[in-house]
Amino acid sequence: MASNESSTIHQPKGTNGLKNSYENEKMIEKFGSKANFQRARCQFQLDIDIRKIREKPIFQEYEKSIYEVEWINEDMVPIILVKIDGTKAKQEASFYVQLSSHPHIVRTYGLVQSSPDSILLVQERSPLGNLSELLRENEFKPSERVLWNIFEQICDAMIFLAQKSIIHGNLTCRNVLVFQMNPNNPKNNLVKLTDFGFTRGSKLYSFIDSQAMTTMKIIPVRSAAPELLKNPKKPEYSEKSDVYSMGVLMWEACSYGEQPYSNIDDQETVRQQKLKDKMLPQPSLCGDHLWTIINECWNQKQKKRPNFQSLKQSISNLQSKSISK
Repeated sequence: MASNESSTIHQPKGTNGLKNSYENEKMIEKFGSKANFQRARCQFQLDIDIRKIREKPIFQEYEKSIYEVEWINEDMVPIILVKIDGTKAKQEASFYVQLSSHPHIVRTYGLVQSSPDSILLVQERSPLGNLSELLRENEFKPSERVLWNIFEQICDAMIFLAQKSIIHGNLTCRNVLVFQMNPNNPKNNLVKLTDFGFTRGSKLYSFIDSQAMTTMKIIPVRSAAPELLKNPKKPEYSEKSDVYSMGVLMWEACSYGEQPYSNIDDQETVRQQKLKDKMLPQPSLCGDHLWTIINECWNQKQKKRPNFQSLKQSISNLQSKSISK
């Protein structure tokens, strides 16, 4: 995107800023009414209600694939199809649908009929992509004040999950979907959290020790709290481990999407460095007050880290101080 567009709200081609966002919300309301959700679940059929635009997934990892799809004979919001495999697939699907009412959590519209060993979910599609790729590719160059607002939105979603005793377990910029962005006006940004259904720290899941996947693939080492790395076969997930990852997420965003510990290729070396309390450097976009907050999230002792409620308040105080100046 051209730099001269930096002062405008970025929207997909062929749309008109906030008006389009409002129309999308109206379409969502229409969809909800028309679909007649039964216990927050809609049932759809592939090649009858929706169809794949292409057979190859646009994203794929262990037990998860994402496909680009479209509605058939319906003028509805953009969607993707998420395929979940494994023994916990049905629970994960139910999990997504139940939590998708929050304004900063990606919305799930329902289930698609599929084989017994997998689940297909219809979810809203971000028109802009995820925060990590937008920052890294210089398509989004927000001010620090804009980032504060984005961090508050993420904290909102995490407070909601924490209240339900849910641990995210993979809180990174790539799991923050961007629906509106404006690099200068904090109020004209909208992000939603995704991938929370795959945590192995909530009551919904048990740790899966599979020979087909290594510990380093299960735990996102670069963003994980040190207590998860001390005994990776039995990681101690908690809200405070998510708070640590939130600190890394804030660092990543202030570093324009740079990968944490990008100078180290080997995951085991990263793990050892983190266990030695080797901290990431202060990014240029991160002021001293925000840097203090980030370091509080990185306290080696879980009990001394803030919870998401107090973390949101600290970030909100930055906004208040900035306005009063």
